[in-house]
Amino acid sequence: MKKPAKYWEEMPDNNVRCTLCPRKCVITPGKIGYCQARKNENGELFTMVYGEATSLTPDPIEKKPLYHFYPGTRVFSMSTAGCNFECKHCQNWTISQSSVEEIGTEQVTPEQVVEYTQRSDSQGVAYTYGEPAIWFEFCLDAAKLVHKAGLYNVYVANGYMELDAWKEIKPYLDAMNVDVKAFDDEFYQKVCGAPSVQPVLDTCEWAVENGVHLEVTNLVIPGENDDPEQIRELCQWVANDLNPSVPIHFSRFHPMYKMMDKSSTPVETLEKALKIAKEEGLKHIYIGNVPSHEADNTYCPKCGELLIRRRGFSVSEYKLEDHNCPKCGAEINIVGEYAP
Repeated sequence: MKKPAKYWEEMPDNNVRCTLCPRKCVITPGKIGYCQARKNENGELFTMVYGEATSLTPDPIEKKPLYHFYPGTRVFSMSTAGCNFECKHCQNWTISQSSVEEIGTEQVTPEQVVEYTQRSDSQGVAYTYGEPAIWFEFCLDAAKLVHKAGLYNVYVANGYMELDAWKEIKPYLDAMNVDVKAFDDEFYQKVCGAPSVQPVLDTCEWAVENGVHLEVTNLVIPGENDDPEQIRELCQWVANDLNPSVPIHFSRFHPMYKMMDKSSTPVETLEKALKIAKEEGLKHIYIGNVPSHEADNTYCPKCGELLIRRRGFSVSEYKLEDHNCPKCGAEINIVGEYAP
């Protein structure tokens, strides 16, 4: 559905500049922006993806991955077509690199989002799979109603949105998992088609400063972003500019999209990343996409007690008592109550 877009400015000759994300696309009449979701029609910018859903399905919150936010709950997951990145390793490339004209979508209203969420026995909504920034207007309208119904909202995002937009949705945004793809501009330019990592770091810092629960994911790709020193820099940034209690997920890469020539990440590489993160003082470090790895569980950073045991995307054991370690009493960075 077409609707007037937020965050843009007029330019000469009926051109417009989109100011929603750091790309600041200048769009000529009749053309769409880089994300394939926003179009200039006669000198005005419109979102072309309002309510155009490519996915509508309940998931475990652990799948996002959000390990420290309402553990064990179900979250209703939604996405649309397009993206403001062009990652060569995207696992959802069939929707992220398509427009709504090229892919089938289901029209949904903000009111239906609440209805579907409640009907699926989910406790909140995740704007995920694709990039939530590109259908900001719909996510904002839906998030307001979701909160009004007593449900939570989470973003699974690349973090590439301007701070003015983050500030507008902040009253309705409860948690985020941001994919910090590398601590390196060259990687973003070569692999993601994005100019810089800095806006992503700014987003994460903004989230922590403004009380939005944040977890960070870093997909480790052999020969691309697995340099130990770069991983150390990432961990130092989490420790010093965010908070040592912010959970970080080092995820295993598998060949995908335009990176089919790569091999899967060795588990040993992820374990080295975990070791580096511990050395830099991070408290909650996870290894993802490696079934049954012990680093998929949550341990007390003070005494080492096993607090949450996971099997796949399910919680099989939960020992926390009022968000505290039952053995030493340490307070653990967990938001919300566990849902068995």
